[in-house]
Amino acid sequence: MVGSSHEAMHRIFQKDPALLTRALQQVLRIPFPEPHDFAGMNVDLTEIEPIERRVDTLLRAETDEGAYLLVVESQGKPDERKRGSWPYYLSYLYEKYHCEPVLIVVTQNSATARWAAEPIHLGVRGCPSLTVRPFVLGPDNVPVIAKASEAERDVPLAVLSAMTHGRGRQAPAILESLAVALRTIDRDSAAVFVQFVDSCLADTQARKMWRDLMTAMQYFWRHPLAESVRGEGRVQKGAEMTLKILEWRGVPVSDAVRHRVETCTDEDLLTLWARRAMDVSDAEELFDADGS
Repeated sequence: MVGSSHEAMHRIFQKDPALLTRALQQVLRIPFPEPHDFAGMNVDLTEIEPIERRVDTLLRAETDEGAYLLVVESQGKPDERKRGSWPYYLSYLYEKYHCEPVLIVVTQNSATARWAAEPIHLGVRGCPSLTVRPFVLGPDNVPVIAKASEAERDVPLAVLSAMTHGRGRQAPAILESLAVALRTIDRDSAAVFVQFVDSCLADTQARKMWRDLMTAMQYFWRHPLAESVRGEGRVQKGAEMTLKILEWRGVPVSDAVRHRVETCTDEDLLTLWARRAMDVSDAEELFDADGS
């Protein structure tokens, strides 16, 4: 189970390495060659000396132009120590593997993104011996995917969008679109992506909305995250969940509809209504003949 935003922000690329190169090509407009194979690598860069150095994620991408080492660092806030560590990582990896290293920093914070994007110059001021230019994926360049049709076209990118932008006014549309898109992929992959998003949602209301959506869809019902949700008492009853989803989506709820939902005691029926609440444009559509 993914336990932190830091973990999720880089582990999504372990789950789908191709997302990383698509982000380089499509988001950052870097002419990175098309990989035909990926391999995970040991993230421990510690030498014989007792100085521990670890990258967050390290992938080897095989392309027609040769192999690249993709170094992914998840950054929550500025850390000046990284300005010494990152050049070391790239130099060490190049010397050890004789492959071109590429540094990608991922963050949910615009200020941190601006800090991370600053070139690192080592040497004489104005004439450095070494310059490192990190590639940064953050709120200012990761696309906001708030339409289900767009999310379905590239589910991993939609997951990264939710992890990066899952707060504020855009959160409901982003999370709802992703919830719809997750129906189009296999349950195991969906369950992993659900964890990544859940770990990155710092906004309490957004996380509650996400957990209610996922509980209604039962994507991760048998996963440890579901046990966590139950244990923390955050799983809403079916009636409450149905009405909340309609509220988040801006679908008007009449007193008659509210009364019918709140007085229903059929658990299966409430689960059906909760699922329908994610799609209907009129609250009365919850009670279509095949489900009423």
